Amino acid sequence: MYESYYGFSERPFQLSPDPRFFFATNHHQRALSYLQYGLDQGEGFIVITGPIGTGKTTIARNLLANIADENIVAAQLVTTKLTPNELLDLVAAEFKITVTGNSKADVLQSIEKFLINLNKQGKRALLLVDEAQNLPVETVEELRMLSNFQLDNKPLIQSFLLGQEELKAIISAPDMEQFRQRIIASAHLKPLNAEEVKNYINHRLAQANCNREALFSDEAFQLIFEKTLGVPRKINIFVDRLLLFGFLEELNNIDCNAINEVAKEMSVELTGSLSGNVLESDNKHQPLVINSTENVENIKNVLREVEEILESSIQQKVKMTRYIDKLLKQKNREFAELQSKTADSK
Repeated sequence: MYESYYGFSERPFQLSPDPRFFFATNHHQRALSYLQYGLDQGEGFIVITGPIGTGKTTIARNLLANIADENIVAAQLVTTKLTPNELLDLVAAEFKITVTGNSKADVLQSIEKFLINLNKQGKRALLLVDEAQNLPVETVEELRMLSNFQLDNKPLIQSFLLGQEELKAIISAPDMEQFRQRIIASAHLKPLNAEEVKNYINHRLAQANCNREALFSDEAFQLIFEKTLGVPRKINIFVDRLLLFGFLEELNNIDCNAINEVAKEMSVELTGSLSGNVLESDNKHQPLVINSTENVENIKNVLREVEEILESSIQQKVKMTRYIDKLLKQKNREFAELQSKTADSK
């Protein structure tokens, strides 16, 4: 879409975690250092927590992409609410372990045999568990039990847990003391500050080979920080949309007017919330009284909101029509130039 207009080699603000676009703030670099420290130690648990969208998965991908030690065999789990048995089955599947039998004992025996064979080859297993806040307490305890697999007093498998802030509450529970004693390092990621937002955006633009100077003004960077609260995932969603808007409006640079316009559009859409606020609901449902003045006013407000959403939707369709028209004109020009070159060559 906008890549050729702005001279990018690729989209710089994709949502999919990509180690090439990894940007290390102080907090992210500290977390990555802890992970590397954990690798060097070869034992215990490393725990990385942080709010949604702050880059935990990107850190995990960056670590896996940069492991230079061929003696480490790594697997990554993105968990749902797994039971202990489901966790063991998934571990076996990710490490491509052949399991003979259907019981939990059979799975554990197969995993232990696999880990011992790795040890005999001078290798060890690394397990990264992403979205670990979804694990029930008994499943986290199963991870601790896996760490008991040892040979010659050396652990055969090491686990890194990455999760949202709820993971801290799980690990802090009174019955998790044994697990806590196995944690050798932990870090908590935070949203970016205003200066880091500017550096983050410029870093991603540079990775996409952006050759335009002053695509964003300093005021624009500050406003993007205010709209996204410094959360990397929100920044990606918002700036990607800004660049599309700039392309459709044929803007050479993104100013505060464009940012406010896009923020207004996105405030009534489902393309990534720009607000950190959570809508509050009243659990005590009151019966609807049709002739109530208050309820009539509420209905009017709802209808006004629906009208705004429909108006915004129409505006988006108009913009997409303009975008398609622009693409067709561009393709026609390219086709005419190709025909002209072909005629000249004859």
